[in-house]
Amino acid sequence: MLAQNIRKLRLRNRLSQEGLSRLANISTATLVKIEAGVAKEPTITTITKIADALEVSIDLLVGRMKRKG
Repeated sequence: MLAQNIRKLRLRNRLSQEGLSRLANISTATLVKIEAGVAKEPTITTITKIADALEVSIDLLVGRMKRKG
């Protein structure tokens, strides 16, 4: 679910993997692994950085709540 949500939100924001990784201050390789489902348990720091870059809550990113509107 995390991988799918990140990809969906990244594409909705018209960001490449490189663009999102730059905004989140993480390596592109890390983002690619998360989106591919290879990195099954990324750190909370990494998830927080991605959520902040996408301007969403961590709960939304990990699928614990639905997006409003």
